[in-house]
Amino acid sequence: MADLRVTLCGVELKNPVIPASGTFGFGREFDEIYDISVLGGAATKGLTLAPRAGNPVPRIAESRGVILNAVGLQNPGVEKFIAEDLQWLKNKTRVVANVAGSTLSDYAEICARLDGLVDFIELNISCPNVKCGGMAFGIRPESIEEVTKVAKSSLRHTPLMVKLSPNVESIAVNARAAEAGGADCISLVNTFTGMAIDIERRTPIIANNTGGVSGAGIKPIAVRMVYEAARAVSLPVVGMGGITCAEDAIEFLMAGATAVQVGTHNFTDTLACPKIIAGLNEWCDRRGVKKISELTGTLKLN
Repeated sequence: MADLRVTLCGVELKNPVIPASGTFGFGREFDEIYDISVLGGAATKGLTLAPRAGNPVPRIAESRGVILNAVGLQNPGVEKFIAEDLQWLKNKTRVVANVAGSTLSDYAEICARLDGLVDFIELNISCPNVKCGGMAFGIRPESIEEVTKVAKSSLRHTPLMVKLSPNVESIAVNARAAEAGGADCISLVNTFTGMAIDIERRTPIIANNTGGVSGAGIKPIAVRMVYEAARAVSLPVVGMGGITCAEDAIEFLMAGATAVQVGTHNFTDTLACPKIIAGLNEWCDRRGVKKISELTGTLKLN
């Protein structure tokens, strides 16, 4: 059986598979279906300083090969997460705390509050479903570097992962901006901005009008962006976007990712992550791959 362990920012994961933020809650519901300690880690739903109710409904829409969401960072707030969910999740797997804010001081404060309590902080500067902050920090390289510096200055013990938006002119330039700001690693891609229309009512299906597009249909674009970002920086990369099987995950690894996050497919199949982990073992065993870490960055261009 292949060695699926990977090391990310000095932290060892038992395998490279991590459920993506916003698709896994805090893990409790999935743990009723399977033991989530099999995972390499788990990314929490986006956390803010104060609780958020999120956007009005409807805020989910299906389309061919993708879904659109405009949940709007609904969450109980960081203090409730720390009090009620953090220790339970830490007892299960590595914790990637996804954090968001509307101002630079928000990011500084929430990072300081979680420093040393979680295994990674994932800086959400790329959510397209909030009215202010978040997305604004994730578009321009100057603002990416600035918010990354602010967050990093609040951290002494926890590695900082910066989650990049795909809705940009150059993913390579923005990846370098995160590196310049002091990021320890980057993750990408977050959702693309999209729209679905009710043609009978002639109105957007989602109350927010637009939403974040995710799912299997975005995978080729996401793989390309991970490849470009991984070549642009010396940081480790966590890749995501449309992963539904082990073979998809391996594409991201070969493109340059050290680990992967699985998002929308958790809705399609609640056993998605353990199936992908098993599939990685089978793929490696069939091809004589002893360590999955050896696959990272092995893409050979034509």
